[in-house]
Amino acid sequence: MQVITAARPEWIFPFTGLQPAQFRRLVRLVAERGGDVIADGRPGRQWSLDLADRVLLVAAYWRTNLTMRQVGPLFGVSHSAAHRVIDTLGPLLALTPRRRRRIDQITIVDGTLIPTRDRRLAAPSKNYRYSANLQVAIDAHTRLVVALGDPQPGNRNDTIVYRTSGVDQRLTGRIVMAGAYRGNPEVIIPYRKPADGSELPKWKADLNKQHRTVRAQVEHALARMKTFKILRDYRRAASTLADTASGIAHLHNIILAG
Repeated sequence: MQVITAARPEWIFPFTGLQPAQFRRLVRLVAERGGDVIADGRPGRQWSLDLADRVLLVAAYWRTNLTMRQVGPLFGVSHSAAHRVIDTLGPLLALTPRRRRRIDQITIVDGTLIPTRDRRLAAPSKNYRYSANLQVAIDAHTRLVVALGDPQPGNRNDTIVYRTSGVDQRLTGRIVMAGAYRGNPEVIIPYRKPADGSELPKWKADLNKQHRTVRAQVEHALARMKTFKILRDYRRAASTLADTASGIAHLHNIILAG
């Protein structure tokens, strides 16, 4: 018996964070990307859930981080069917890079650690857990996520991961702000105290204060993304983390844009 269904709008917001109208637009987008024509992995056999319920299943899984054996019965399917739904539709929810942007657009970048159980990617990090380092870039004006880096082992410094994750290439031509990203001359970072231990001049200290105020926006975006609890304990294969993070960034943008 199916407990949760998109046919009842009251289930949508608690399990996705989206308003029903936003959710319907998301379902239409997934349909345009080919979600409606995908069968169940067997010739001639279709999904037992319609597209809206499958999108709801994926978003609910990301939001709650329940196990497959918990998610499946909520939607009236087996845990293996729930697994196939997530594997199939997850990539179709991915964030689409914007083709147009303002000339003066300022982008803010920061990294966050995603606890990851697949040790083919994860590495012990400063939080003493096996984690992956995910670089996230947002538009300073709209606070929307504009780019993500490919997840890297969590023991690597943000300065290095900024280059190795490919996010630097995705932000080519943009004005980029970040924190301690020394060694990346194209990134605007705060002034550092002189080596002799003396205080910074007042004008530099004031600029650093403004820099911190602007950069705080990306930390708020990371906190909003982590309301999708799967980013607090990633149990799936490491190869799926990039698609999952991109899909969650897409949902974050829909929720924020209204």
